[in-house]
Amino acid sequence: KMTEVKLHGFWYSPFTLKVKWTLELKGIPYENIEEDRFNMSVQIFQYNPIYKRTPILVHDGKPLCESTIIVEYIDQIWPENPLFPIDSYERALARFWIKYADDMVSAIRLLALSSNSEEQVKAIEKIWEHLRVVEDRCFNDHEKKFFGGDTINIVDIAFGSMVKFITVLEDALEVKILEYEKFPHFHLWYNNFKNVPIIKENLPDQDKMLAFLKFSREKLLGSS
Repeated sequence: KMTEVKLHGFWYSPFTLKVKWTLELKGIPYENIEEDRFNMSVQIFQYNPIYKRTPILVHDGKPLCESTIIVEYIDQIWPENPLFPIDSYERALARFWIKYADDMVSAIRLLALSSNSEEQVKAIEKIWEHLRVVEDRCFNDHEKKFFGGDTINIVDIAFGSMVKFITVLEDALEVKILEYEKFPHFHLWYNNFKNVPIIKENLPDQDKMLAFLKFSREKLLGSS
């Protein structure tokens, strides 16, 4: 039975990207509805009256909010190509690392809104603190290609969406964050991840993201 799936979101949002990659990896047909951050459609306020934000998945007319809840729902409704571990303990660990990936947002936002080198240094150090934990805790088995082993799982998607935004900040602010010398295993993981065909085909364009980020910074900070 064909079902109707719609995704409301922002093309540059790591949270929207997390849901988009999940749908693409599952091979689920969906309608992508691009929202305007500064002028969101009335549906956003109807579907998510509490937080009034994206992404929102609408499945057969029923809305779901919050990216982690959405991706877990997708994995349960469409069990083919599972992205969450089957084992209960491993599944709980995956949820922990998804939360840890989401926690990077505050540091990434600090860097995106930094107005001087001192603020940039502090923000980058906060991002490094997160990356050091992942480097030490998640890749102690140096043979692992992805977080889950040989195949992509939901933790890869969660971190991948954040790292994509970090790479844009590197270009915009002319700084280096994902240094190979500091994080060799994390660096290799991201190269493996971004070159998976479905991920590569659905990565936001770097130049387009860079232009949008510069525009947003000017809008929020004022042009220098």
